[in-house]
Amino acid sequence: MTEPVRRILLIKPSSLGDIVHAMPTLAALRERFPQAEVTWLVKRQWAPLVEVIDGVDQICAVEQGLMGWLGRVPDLRAAGFDLVVDLQGLFRSGVMAWLTGCGRRVGFANGREGSPWFYTQRVAVSVAPMHAVDRYLLVAEALGAARPKVPRFDFLDRPEDGQAAEAILSAAGLARSSPWIAMNVSARWETKRWPPQQFAEAADRLADAQGIPIVFMGGPGERPETHAVMARMRTKAIDLTGQTPVGLLPSLLRRAALLLTNDSGPMHIAAAVGTPVVALFGPTDPVKTGPYGPGHVVLSHAVECRPCFRRECSRAVTLECLTGVTPEQVVRAVQQQLGRSRQSGSS
Repeated sequence: MTEPVRRILLIKPSSLGDIVHAMPTLAALRERFPQAEVTWLVKRQWAPLVEVIDGVDQICAVEQGLMGWLGRVPDLRAAGFDLVVDLQGLFRSGVMAWLTGCGRRVGFANGREGSPWFYTQRVAVSVAPMHAVDRYLLVAEALGAARPKVPRFDFLDRPEDGQAAEAILSAAGLARSSPWIAMNVSARWETKRWPPQQFAEAADRLADAQGIPIVFMGGPGERPETHAVMARMRTKAIDLTGQTPVGLLPSLLRRAALLLTNDSGPMHIAAAVGTPVVALFGPTDPVKTGPYGPGHVVLSHAVECRPCFRRECSRAVTLECLTGVTPEQVVRAVQQQLGRSRQSGSS
């Protein structure tokens, strides 16, 4: 007879997009083990996002560095977990699963850095390309959960978050009923970034053609990329870069008419809350990490070496997979998305 599962530890410490990708697996596990208390292990910087994910009972926030991780081991051991699910699949996350002392530890058979050695159950993954959301759901299925027809991204819609989001937008001069286009022009890798001049040209054309405010968003460290675009624009835009706490991104992006973005964390949040996305992809593969769900548009320029997943480009025409996408193509895609949204809103 199988012991009841009363306490679950979900290990998914980073990054922003990966955390969003894990949300349907959390929802499936909650359905499979409705009485269980779920703790999510996450890096401190992303904890505010996990706080607004429905179905999380406790958060184990780890600080940077080895000692920051090991410092949480006593609490994790004391929690008495019945099941540990490692969706990160790296040496550090595998070790943390083992150090909890839990006798049932589940992860991917193809996890990296030797992480499968620390699992008691290894979930096989097909070699065929699949989206990260669907790959994570394989773990829930292996634990007896039903595969959802439509994976669920359940962000809490707390009144205080809505009020804070409205306050930020109001302070920027945006009325509650006014549509606006969100833009995220940065990305963790330089090879994921569409050039500032092309972003600026697309933003100007959209401002002229649509008459809708352009709102730049991103973390504090992404201000240089935003400023590089705004300095090249001839129209005025709103800059909220560094002013939008990560925990408020679901509420803020829920209010945007559309997000125009590089391959980035906010892209996944926008898709999760149902905001249309136009995304620019260079070295990465949208089949695996594109905006999840129907109705989004991914633009890239076809070259024989993509997706290469490289952080440096060795082509004669640097980043041709991105620079080959024209502002005209981007503007056309955004206008088509906005048109579809208006039609669906009026039907």
